[in-house]
Amino acid sequence: MIAVANKGYRAIAFDFRGYGLSDQPLEPEKATFQDLIDDVVGLLDSLAINKAFLVGKDFGAFPAYLVAAVHPERVSGVVTLGIPYILPGTNSIQNHLLPEGFYVARWQIPGRAEADFGRFDVKSVVRNIYTLFSRSEIPVANENQEIMDLFDPSTPLPSWFSEEDLSVYASLYEKSGFRYALQVPYRSLSVDIGISDPKVNAPALLIMGEKDYCLKFPGMEDYIRSGTVKQLVPDLDIIFLEEGCHFVHEQLPHLANQLIITFLDKHSTAAS
Repeated sequence: MIAVANKGYRAIAFDFRGYGLSDQPLEPEKATFQDLIDDVVGLLDSLAINKAFLVGKDFGAFPAYLVAAVHPERVSGVVTLGIPYILPGTNSIQNHLLPEGFYVARWQIPGRAEADFGRFDVKSVVRNIYTLFSRSEIPVANENQEIMDLFDPSTPLPSWFSEEDLSVYASLYEKSGFRYALQVPYRSLSVDIGISDPKVNAPALLIMGEKDYCLKFPGMEDYIRSGTVKQLVPDLDIIFLEEGCHFVHEQLPHLANQLIITFLDKHSTAAS
């Protein structure tokens, strides 16, 4: 945010409903990605912004692309990190092609992740997730394990993620809890929200780390490298960062910032 603001852009970050400092919905178990689309458009309306670039990391890629598909007049361009355009629905993530202990499948079971996380304080859960998910292997538990059991307490935090970072993230989840975060994205991934024309015609940039575990999801690497993803996003540039992991924006912030600013400058000029 500081990097793009220093280049003259207005940078806005917000907590989606159910996250961080935002209010909790009364019935989070009914939430879908449609709610996040509504949040983005509602935010733009509340700030009297007609059109914006949307930048999304991981599951933030879903609403970024979905807003561009449903409300193309509001989106100047899309940048996503770690995840390409994937439509929510029954085929979004191929759980059946991975072992039963695949973390997405485990976290989709109501109550299971809550019980798993509940054995630890919030700070430990966030620490465990950052450590586990910065590896190049997909987190998969054995039959007699939970996902949090995969964490080795002797493993240090990644060098690019400080104790101060951890404390800030933990403080936000201590307020919000994990209830909504488990519903959206994990438990609503398979919910088709009824988008009849999913194509995104806005210019887009996908930044992936070569060591991102998501590339090992069934079909994911081929979907990106073969260009199949461009059937949904025709004006898409794809950049792989050799040393990048799933948290590429935190691991390599200067490089990620440079790529994003170059994209913004190019398409801001084109738009104007």
